[in-house]
Amino acid sequence: MSGLRYVYAVCRPFGTPLPAQLTGVAGVPPKRLVHHGLVAVVGQVPEADFAEEPLRAHLEDLDWLGATARAHQNVIDALTVVTSPLPLRLATVFRDDSGVRTMMEQREEIFLRTLDRLDGRVEWGVKVYSEPTEETGKPDSEEAGKTGSGRDYLRQRRNQRREHEEKWEQAEQFARRLHESLSGYAEDTRIHAPQNAALSRAPGRNILNAAYLVPRMESEAFVELVDRTKDDAPGLRVELTGPWAAYSFSGEDA
Repeated sequence: MSGLRYVYAVCRPFGTPLPAQLTGVAGVPPKRLVHHGLVAVVGQVPEADFAEEPLRAHLEDLDWLGATARAHQNVIDALTVVTSPLPLRLATVFRDDSGVRTMMEQREEIFLRTLDRLDGRVEWGVKVYSEPTEETGKPDSEEAGKTGSGRDYLRQRRNQRREHEEKWEQAEQFARRLHESLSGYAEDTRIHAPQNAALSRAPGRNILNAAYLVPRMESEAFVELVDRTKDDAPGLRVELTGPWAAYSFSGEDA
């Protein structure tokens, strides 16, 4: 295999073949590279795109980056169906097979320990948003010209702030209760920072952004619980994503 080696993930050996039509980064089907009790899932990528200098330039190109990330994720998703992979970072590249094996040798103990912890488990993501609402109760220009309208305006603004604070407190209480309930099905959890609305383009304010490491056998009950809660939160939106490879629980060393 010529060219550079792009590494998607490290896994325990698995017997189920990946889909024959599966392609990854650069349109190349992924292959397995076995080393001791580990398997690296790799692909061949051209130096013209993935050597240090061109790769640095490509990472500033959002279109290229998005296409590469989707191809990377396609392989991780296929692996998640047949095993519990330890996904590596986007654009993890080595010179050749020997470089990949050296990396596996150096991190073998960490990889094996992490894979034992992730075996038979998947990651689910849950987000809670407060739905955007139109501000009401604004005094109109005619009202503003009446005697005492200043006091009326201030009173309306106080009422609006109080109503907003009450709604926000109720939303936070709902998110806490939901997280506690979902944590009962999870072996580990991660609370991520709220998503920036300008970047995610998701409507509403993000209240909960959490990841859950859930045994596959508990996943159906986990999903059913999320579905049941969606009707219990007027003015809130609950989003479920997954099952994913356990990105949030793979550890910094991955």
